[in-house]
Amino acid sequence: MSRIALVTYDPRPEPSHDRDLPVLRDALAGAGAEADVVHWDDDGVDWAAYDLALIRSTWDYSWRTAEFLAWVERCGKVTRLANPPAVVRWNTDKRYLGELAGAGVPVVPTRYLAPGDAADLPDDHEYVVKPTSGAGARYAARYTPDQQERAVRHLARMHEEGFTAMVQPYVRSIDARGERALQFFGGRLLHASRKQAVLAPGTAFDADKVAHPGLEPWTPTPAELAVAERALAAVPDAEGLLYARVDLVEGEDGEPRVMELELVEPNLFLFLHPGSTQRVVEAVLAHASAGHP
Repeated sequence: MSRIALVTYDPRPEPSHDRDLPVLRDALAGAGAEADVVHWDDDGVDWAAYDLALIRSTWDYSWRTAEFLAWVERCGKVTRLANPPAVVRWNTDKRYLGELAGAGVPVVPTRYLAPGDAADLPDDHEYVVKPTSGAGARYAARYTPDQQERAVRHLARMHEEGFTAMVQPYVRSIDARGERALQFFGGRLLHASRKQAVLAPGTAFDADKVAHPGLEPWTPTPAELAVAERALAAVPDAEGLLYARVDLVEGEDGEPRVMELELVEPNLFLFLHPGSTQRVVEAVLAHASAGHP
């Protein structure tokens, strides 16, 4: 019997918002595995007792990155961790978009402003400011050129907290046609979804946001699938990937561009695609049976 740790975080006093976690736990148990829901920062967990530690909803990692990566290294030394430590470490810093661009992958144009850098912000188009270590649109906001003072205050706040900022043009197609999320599991496309725009005009960077508004199933186009596969092929140590989500938007030229790669803790949206659960279970069990690399 495989022992699998489904790794999440402790959201107390709030309830967990991971709707997939009980579904996956019960499906693994139904397939004969022992599946435990555990918190990544619980010092009482014996990670070596598991055949696989599967990162699922460690949704506080972006505010505790150094601590989280230290856990990733410790856990990866005593059991199989998915995704592998090298992939997780690479993906926690969105400066990977520059590497993808260098490899010829079409991405949303991105500049980076580290603490100490001047507030070099666009003056001729709408843009987005967000941290290189972030999730769920936390500390993200969109600005027009006449809102520069607000954007500078946003930058100052992030720099005070040690975050490097990324600045991207606001992709206007999102307002009309949304973002696409192509989910891969076990090396194959699992399913795809589309969501509406997350960043509403005027919303403060530190306001609560709905991470996946208007989520619906989506059938990816051949062009979207091709860009997603190119992006994943450019990931260092990509052969160790168990799961991946590629977030795409439509560029000004009408072609898909990578907004982000989610290789740490992407929501699987199994509640939207219940038919995918069995494939996920089969891939997880195969990964667990492969043993510690």
